[in-house]
Amino acid sequence: MNVVRVALDVPLDELFDFRVPEGLEVAPGRLLVVPFGRTRKVGVAVALAAASSVPAARLRNVEAVVPDVAALKPDELELFEFCAAYYQRPLGEVIAASLPPRLRQVGRRALSPGEPAPLADPGFVAPASLTAEQEAALATARAGTGFHPVLLHGVTGSGKTEVYLHLIADALARGRQALMLVPEIGLTPQFEARVRARFPGARLAAAHSHLAQGARALAWLQAQSGAAHVVLGTRSAALMPFRDLGLIVVDEEHDPSYKQQEGLRYSARDVAVRRAQRLAIPVVLGSATPSLESMANAREGRYAVARLRARAASGAQMPAVRTIDTRADRPAEGLSYALVEAIRARVARGEQSLVFVNRRGFAPVLFCRACSWHSACTRCSANLVLHRREAELRCHHCGRRERVPQACPSCRGTDLAPVGQGTQRVEEALASALGGARVARIDRDSTARKGELGRVLESVRLGEVDVLVGTQMLAKGHDYPALTLVGVIGADNALFSADFRAAERLHAQLVQVAGRAGRAERPGEVLIQTDFPHHPLYAAVASHDFDAFADAALEERRLAGFPPFAHLALLRAESKKAGEASGFLREAGRLARRIDHAVEVFDPVPAPLERKAGFERAQLLVRAASRQALQPFLRAWREALVGRAERRVRWSLDVDPQEV
Repeated sequence: MNVVRVALDVPLDELFDFRVPEGLEVAPGRLLVVPFGRTRKVGVAVALAAASSVPAARLRNVEAVVPDVAALKPDELELFEFCAAYYQRPLGEVIAASLPPRLRQVGRRALSPGEPAPLADPGFVAPASLTAEQEAALATARAGTGFHPVLLHGVTGSGKTEVYLHLIADALARGRQALMLVPEIGLTPQFEARVRARFPGARLAAAHSHLAQGARALAWLQAQSGAAHVVLGTRSAALMPFRDLGLIVVDEEHDPSYKQQEGLRYSARDVAVRRAQRLAIPVVLGSATPSLESMANAREGRYAVARLRARAASGAQMPAVRTIDTRADRPAEGLSYALVEAIRARVARGEQSLVFVNRRGFAPVLFCRACSWHSACTRCSANLVLHRREAELRCHHCGRRERVPQACPSCRGTDLAPVGQGTQRVEEALASALGGARVARIDRDSTARKGELGRVLESVRLGEVDVLVGTQMLAKGHDYPALTLVGVIGADNALFSADFRAAERLHAQLVQVAGRAGRAERPGEVLIQTDFPHHPLYAAVASHDFDAFADAALEERRLAGFPPFAHLALLRAESKKAGEASGFLREAGRLARRIDHAVEVFDPVPAPLERKAGFERAQLLVRAASRQALQPFLRAWREALVGRAERRVRWSLDVDPQEV
């Protein structure tokens, strides 16, 4: 009897045995259609066996082999098995996360990725000459053989992308494929344009969640077959199959978007490094503000370091960073007098400005001055955000929407006031203060329609916008030669967070958004509105000395016992009934303490967002000195938790959590 062991996307950490009918050719890595309960599923063959522990009478037949998808390679199955073991998730869930939704459909129409691309010259177009620093960075990246991780630490505007393109050219010249990861979908169009301009003869596949399902599946197949020379994608592209991958680039490697926050909570950056190690190929991690984990790896010799300390454009300098003391210059509608005047001066000179405010909507909350009622979400421990143009109150956590009340729901008074500033309010205030200036807004709401983000960015590049207002979507990667001023509103909100990563994230965010100013020959300036103008974090941004900031932050982490000097896992739990999640975690803590005393187990605490979509949420942190100590503990702990068969509480393990 021929038996195949199949990984399926079900919440069970096991493989499922099926009989292989006579005449059907099945091999490890092939996608199979199999019966499961009363349904049919697409799974992946993991191993063949001569017999099964399942009684023959209960063993069901494989129905079909998916014909238009080649077998996943052994190194790809090994990568998925590593992810399943490291992130404590079922193998079937990991493999499913690597497959586009269309390829997981039973009975879909066949897709053709086209013929494999030839090993010929893809038409590299030589750029302008490199700077001496870029040449040195290339030499560092090219110096190693096999697995060669390189941290490319370059200030904003220093030409990191140019280094990436030369390394991609190296891979293509060797007849191999290249994968370039970016943290956000909004960054893919400009990188795609640069790659197509540089390699006009190359086949490029874009891979991200905003593509239509057919296009996502086709990109996956083109990468697997070799029909694509270069794949440009967001987080999930780290799990795609390749015919002959020869280079991985992770741009903005510090970005928290690389960590999946639901289901398989993997880090695409870390998976990319692991994959490069397994394939013995180079991997380049680029950033103006490297993560402290990557800085520690570089300082301990695990990563080579290439530095770009100066901007690449002739005459371009780092922007001057100054604070505006909002205790003295009180903002009106979120805008201080000094910031408005600075923007007005740029408009008069035909230069562009960017105002960064990392809150969507018009105002974070609607407030009744008579009775102090405020627009709280009934399903989350958060406020409903006022979207005035749409006349709605929206929860940005659960999606709840309500019409804006005409009178206070509590006292029936009509003195309702928006409190705080969002992008909509700042956009309106700037348009009013600047008269005829052309103001545009970029956030998740304004760019929801397909192609809208690209349209607005193109109008900025064409000089059709004077002032751009936006969220973190604008903070990195984009290049506007005429933009000379950046204003920052609301940064103080993150200064006193309980999250140990808050300072690192705020520093990176400010450095990145500040880097949009003065990238060409005209000097740039950054104005940060703050009630704390002498805060050391703002001084660190103004000094443009990332190494000094990293030194201090790493020492704080070392003394506190936080990553990269310790390794964490977070057990998250949620339940509809108050107290159940915390009770589950208290019992989980007792189980944990019986397993391994080398792992420190903290007490349960409420989650930062304690209530979301009607669920009460809590979490429990564990800490170990090494991964070697943490991983066996997590396996044993997870088995114990699964054995409890708790049905009323949803729980998950988050290894290397980014939000604690």
